[in-house]
Amino acid sequence: MKHLKRQALPSGGACLFYCYYIALTGKIFCMLKKRIILGSASPRRRDLLSGLGIEFEIISADIDETVAGGEEGDKFAERLASEKARAVALTHKKKGLYIGADTVVLLGKRIFGKPSSNDEAREMLNALSGKTHSVVTAFAITDEKGHKLYQEAVESRVTFREISKEEIENYVKSGEPSDKAGAYAIQGGADNFVELVQGSYNNIVGLPTERLSEVLKELGVEIKHA
Repeated sequence: MKHLKRQALPSGGACLFYCYYIALTGKIFCMLKKRIILGSASPRRRDLLSGLGIEFEIISADIDETVAGGEEGDKFAERLASEKARAVALTHKKKGLYIGADTVVLLGKRIFGKPSSNDEAREMLNALSGKTHSVVTAFAITDEKGHKLYQEAVESRVTFREISKEEIENYVKSGEPSDKAGAYAIQGGADNFVELVQGSYNNIVGLPTERLSEVLKELGVEIKHA
């Protein structure tokens, strides 16, 4: 697994105190707890984050996901992840840690996001057939004021076998490619296309939980499952 970039700033100010009255002693016990907000409506990211055993809220981020002229794939994913976290933080405004993430598929310098049509999905899958490509997922964490606490892009590599036109057509007709970067879901029907995976599998699905869990621990979040 390749870490493309890390950017970190001191943490702080994103916690809540939960207090409980203990009847036997007459004392109040307070527990420090982080509020986590995931700025994504993706069911895949929701499930992956749930796998860490932490409680979190989901608020979808609404941002422009257009690639800027000359923007490289990892920089594009990092920018969108940061903008998603910041947008939700500035809208929600409650104390907490805000997580944004974005996934892109790269074939050389070409960036594959989500296909806008079935024709584009077919074109993407034809381009990926028989080749090795990169999947980059960037995640960013901000506080409630939108101040960036951490940002990183993680790369995995996927090799597809040769895929027939009939297989591509059947897969596109299934509807699964429509909301997936690169027009495929490795955890779904496209599993049959894969010859080799290098790096984090979860990163390909949509969230590099191995790295994210380490960063959240550093920010004081209790991770129950790694």
